[in-house]
Amino acid sequence: MTLRLFDTATRTERDFVPLEPGKVGIYLCGPTVQSSPHVGHLRSAVAFDVLQRWLERNGTTVTMVRNVTDIDDKTLAKAADAGTPWWAWALKHEREFQAAYAAVGVLPPAAEPRATGHIPEILALVERLIELGHAYEQDGSVYFDVRSYADYGSLTRQALEDLTPAPDAPSDDKRDPRDFALWKARKAGEPETAAWDSPWGPGRPGWHIECSAMARRFLGDAFDIHGGGLDLRFPHHENEQAQSRGAGYDFANVWMHSAWVTQSGAKMSKSLGNGLLVSEVLSRYPAAALRLALAQVHYRSMLEYSEQTMEDATATWARLSGFVQRASDRVGAVTADAVASAVLPEPFVEAMDDDLSVPRALAHVHETVRAGNAALTSGDEAAVSEALVTVRAMLDVLGLDPASECWATSDNGASVAMTALDSLVQADIAARAAAREAKDWATADEIRDRLGAAGIVIEDGADGARWSLQD
Repeated sequence: MTLRLFDTATRTERDFVPLEPGKVGIYLCGPTVQSSPHVGHLRSAVAFDVLQRWLERNGTTVTMVRNVTDIDDKTLAKAADAGTPWWAWALKHEREFQAAYAAVGVLPPAAEPRATGHIPEILALVERLIELGHAYEQDGSVYFDVRSYADYGSLTRQALEDLTPAPDAPSDDKRDPRDFALWKARKAGEPETAAWDSPWGPGRPGWHIECSAMARRFLGDAFDIHGGGLDLRFPHHENEQAQSRGAGYDFANVWMHSAWVTQSGAKMSKSLGNGLLVSEVLSRYPAAALRLALAQVHYRSMLEYSEQTMEDATATWARLSGFVQRASDRVGAVTADAVASAVLPEPFVEAMDDDLSVPRALAHVHETVRAGNAALTSGDEAAVSEALVTVRAMLDVLGLDPASECWATSDNGASVAMTALDSLVQADIAARAAAREAKDWATADEIRDRLGAAGIVIEDGADGARWSLQD
């Protein structure tokens, strides 16, 4: 089966064919480093990390570019409120984001360009847009003329007359209130260090132009995939596409967007006051459990976040890592080369090729773990060994191989404790299953009630019993 991906631009799932065989360029919109990262910020990073791992597993060379927006209105305002130079404020939070990405096992990008590091490319693109009649200067600022580009609104399928004014300058400064800033003239009171010389006077780049300039700088006039969170489709990605194609560049061939992390149905954000800092979550739960929680829901589906979400993910991680540990103890460790070269089960491959259907892929992981646990109980070491390699290979694709260097060297006490707890609970689950098979309902109920009294909930399903910690 050919990898199929959902293209936001066409709103269809289609076969993915790289522009150059064997190579894929991905531009992922990264953080605006105005504040500390919360769980919602990690959703797209994990989703596109899984995409990268799947492409590389299939022999593709991936160039992942993830930008850093290190200057914007909010960054300047928050730095001023804190009495800190804006560049120091931005760097502090950039490092926090990098630490958060690393904590949940996101692979480092091939390039991580900052907006402030690419002013020459940005100026050149703005000048080109002016020359081609798509932009104009007004009082030291430069705006993109949305009426000059006939295809404006096509990415999000919106008619120009239905769009609201761009909020980056007073409407009377622009030919059309929907025109957006490419270059912003320095405002009174802003630090001199936050402005660069330009043909139109000192200023700084608008938000959208930086991504168009940096994507072209690192991936060329045309590249395979542009990704980001669902909230970036408009205006950010719509404006990126208009700028780049207005300048004569093909830009992104496929657009992909990950859905939000929500709490009580509302998008997780600082403005709503319901953002959970990554540092806070990782102080209470294993980092692998957070990655699992973010990855286990399809990337285009909303992820409802709660304490129960993390409790369940922690218990699931304990089951997965517990099996890998027990199996390794029984049959010996598996080498990384063996994991990398293992043949993946067809149901897993089909799920991943179907627009990265991680929930279906994980279902097959759990089936294999159950078979492996049964083999451990029966003493079938050949079956244990086969299950161990297969489980690790599948989890490796998802960035969740418990025996990988990323997680095996983790010094997270909670993870170790949960692995130990899983070993004990699995023994009780096996004893309960044997009692039920023998129709010894009293013993089966006694085991369930004893676990329940300890705060462990047993749920029976068609595919066997699963456990979780009681809320």
